[in-house]
Amino acid sequence: MMLGMSLATFTAFHVALSLIGIGSGFLVVFGMIVSRNLPVLTTTFMVTTALTSITGFMFPFKGVTPGIVLGVLSVVTLAIAAVARYARHLGGAWRGTWVITAAVALYFNFFVLIVQSFQKIPALHALAPTQTEGPFKIAQLFFLVVFIAITVLAFRKFRSGPSLV
Repeated sequence: MMLGMSLATFTAFHVALSLIGIGSGFLVVFGMIVSRNLPVLTTTFMVTTALTSITGFMFPFKGVTPGIVLGVLSVVTLAIAAVARYARHLGGAWRGTWVITAAVALYFNFFVLIVQSFQKIPALHALAPTQTEGPFKIAQLFFLVVFIAITVLAFRKFRSGPSLV
C-alpha cells in the first residue's frame, strides 16, 4: 500500500500524473513558441511533473536504477524552473533558464513514457524487448531531436507575453 492505495491503483495515479504533465507541458512549450504566458497550464505542468517524480520515488526500492537517477535530475531541473518562473519572474537570463529547464523536465517525462511504452505495449515490446534494439534507439533519438528543435524554437520566440489560461 502506498498513500492508502494498492500498488495497481498507485501506479495508475502515477501514470495519470505523468500523462497530465506531458500534455500540459507540450501546451506550455507551444505557448512559449507563440510567446504566450499560460499560467494555469504552467502550474498544472509544474505540479503534475513534480508529483510524477515524487511518486516515482515511492515505488518499492530495488536499488538505484536509471529511473531513480532521472527522477533526481527531474526534481533538480524543476526546482531551477520554479525559481526562474516564480521567484525571478522570467527577468533577464531567467527567461531562457525557464524555457530550457521546462523543456528538459518535459523531455525527461516523455523519455520515461517511451521507455514504459516499449516495456508495456506488446507491439513495441516485440520490436525491442531489451531496449537495446534499433527501433527503441531510433525512437529515443528521434524524440531527442524533436525536443531539441522545439526547445531552440521556444528559446528564440518566447517573450513573457500576455497571460492566458
